[in-house]
Amino acid sequence: MDLIPLILSLKLAVITTAILIVLAAPITYGLVFIRFRAKTFVEAFINLPIVLPPTVLGFYLLILLGPKGTVGRIWEGLIGYPLLFSFSSIVIASLVYNLPFAIQPLKASFEKIDTRLIESSYVLGLSRIKTFFRVILPNATGGIVASAILVFVHTMGEFGVILMVGGSIPDKTKVISIAIYEAVENLKYQEAFYLSMTLVPVSYIFLLLINRLSPR
Repeated sequence: MDLIPLILSLKLAVITTAILIVLAAPITYGLVFIRFRAKTFVEAFINLPIVLPPTVLGFYLLILLGPKGTVGRIWEGLIGYPLLFSFSSIVIASLVYNLPFAIQPLKASFEKIDTRLIESSYVLGLSRIKTFFRVILPNATGGIVASAILVFVHTMGEFGVILMVGGSIPDKTKVISIAIYEAVENLKYQEAFYLSMTLVPVSYIFLLLINRLSPR
């Protein structure tokens, strides 16, 4: 059994999780603690990947990341090779697709923080940035961990978005979900079974961790 698709999926999940935790925390802070008129529209836009079919999201990313798309043209001009059907393209797609799944646990955690702690930090002269790092993040550890776990597990099972922008290039963009699909399509049920079984214990362990964090 070829384990490279599993390794690619793990690599993609680790990179996506690491980047999204850094990006999602300040975005969530803005959604929870900063008032602005377009907040409802911004939040709805961020949450679109939850309700959109992965193929629809993948199609728009395909246009955006392609050689005629804005991001694709800038990327090729700076890096020197096309963005589509590369590992970088599936990382970008994964970041967009998983952003709302990173924000939701963080938002729930931020909203539970006692506002008196935040107000006290302002009274003591701490800026918004220092309050974010010294008060909000230390009191939202459970939400950060839950967010990381949810993004990691969700990334491991991605299929439609990844297939649209990355294709199925062995050793490059062929992640485990695509490998399972192709094994079934080629009637290689035993291979599909073993590949699927590698995901079951990983997903189960991470779900146990989320359940343990939920009461907290």
